[in-house]
Order: sequence, then structure tokens, then C-alpha cells
Amino acid sequence: MRLALSVVFSSVAGYFLGAETFQISEVILLTIGGYAMVGASNAYNQIIERDLDALMDRTKNRPIPSGRMSVNTAFAVASVLAALGLFLLYTINPITALFGAISIFLYVSIYTPLKTKTPLSVFVGAFPGAIPFMLGWVAATGEFSIEAGTLFMIQFFWQFPHFWALGWWLYNDYKKGGFFMLPTGKRDSSTALQIVLYTVWTILISLIPVLGITGSLRLSYLGASIVLALGLFMLYHAIQLYKFRAEKNAKQLMLASVTYITMMQLVFVLDKIVREWE
Repeated sequence: MRLALSVVFSSVAGYFLGAETFQISEVILLTIGGYAMVGASNAYNQIIERDLDALMDRTKNRPIPSGRMSVNTAFAVASVLAALGLFLLYTINPITALFGAISIFLYVSIYTPLKTKTPLSVFVGAFPGAIPFMLGWVAATGEFSIEAGTLFMIQFFWQFPHFWALGWWLYNDYKKGGFFMLPTGKRDSSTALQIVLYTVWTILISLIPVLGITGSLRLSYLGASIVLALGLFMLYHAIQLYKFRAEKNAKQLMLASVTYITMMQLVFVLDKIVREWE
């Protein structure tokens, strides 16, 4: 549920950034449709990984491996959610539904199978993971543009330090299921360095709108300063992980990354509201 809510939050934030006029009906459709799409992706994922989930402490109590739900029931739930989500997003506009469908396909058909085969699965998974922030803009405007592309890139690069921190923290549990989540496959200095570098890239890309080169997606100097401060907070924890390479540092970075993406999106929205009032 927390994952689904964070995705919905990103989508709604993207909608507010792209909308010229606020349409409560579209926000409701986007919220419910987006939630259903994430639920469908997660359900299909849990069907495919049911045997592996049973091996890991953090997933062994999920409905299917714990025996509380059959595979057939789970498949029915996933399919209903997928159909409902696509229908609601299509009601907003067709391109929103298209990106929603692409997100489910990439997550279920490519990312999920690759998780046990190659660390590149995180790269593949970053594509569907980056769609929600951009999806909100597309829902509001009905088109993919440089603004939507910028929102996509921000969330795309953010996912690397986020998921690598999670993979580092839960390394031993992931190992039980045979998942390859770290770029080198190990909790080593190379992985930690890449986490630092991708954190820097995330911060820099988040600040691009202040330059005025991303169309109508803009960020004031004050907003950029706050985003930079949030980014430096996340970077601090990335550097701490590089220095000490401990599980607690990875957990702290993971939590810092969640704080960053949430607060950054909120700053973007509030910054737009303030600029429109001026």
C-alpha cells in the first residue's frame, strides 16, 4: 500500500504541475486509476515470484506464499485491477492509458523476470518506476513534452540510489530469493561509489528547471535552493554509506531517498503555486 500511495502521490504532483486549471474529476480518475495500475503490477509480480517470496523473510507472509490466497484468485484480482486502471486512465485521455499499460508491461514482463538473472534489472525497472511523475503531466496536458520528459528523468535517476540502498540493506534476504539488486552483485566500494554518483545526477537533473530550458516546467531560485538542500541531505547519507558500508547506512539512505523524492515533488508544486500568485 505504501508503494501504491507513493506512486499516486507522484502522479498527482505531476498533474498539478501540468494543469492550467484544476479538474477534480481528473484528479479522482488519476488517483483511483493509478492506484489500480500499481496494484495490478504488484499482484502479477507476486504471482510470478510466489515461490521466491516464500524464501525471504520480508515477503513470506504475502497472501500467496502464506496460503491465504490462491494463484487463480490473485490472477483474477490483478486482471480486474489492470482493466479498471486502464479504463479510468483512458477516460482522462488515451495517451495516459498508453503509458499506464507500458508501465505494467515493463514491470511484469521484463523487470520481474530479470531480477533473478542480472543487476541490469534495476535499470529496466527504472523505466516503469519513472512513469508516474510524468504520467500526471500527461494526464493534465494530453501530450508528452519536454516538461514530461524532465519529470521522467528526475524520477528515473532517483531510483538507482533508492533501490541500490534498499538492495544493500536487505542484501542477505534478497540473496535467499536469488535476486540481483546491486550493480556489482556485492556490497563493495564500486557499488557504493555508483550510488554516490547517481545521487549527484539526481540532484543535478532536479535543478534543471531553474535554468528555464524545460518549457513551462519552471523552478524559482528559492525552490531550487530547497531542492538542493534536500539533495545534499540525501548525498550526505550516500557518502556515509560509501565510507562505512554498513546496513544501517543503507537503510538511512533509503529513507533519505524517500524523503527527497516526496519533498522535492511537493516543493515543485508549491513553487508553481507561489509563482502564479505573484
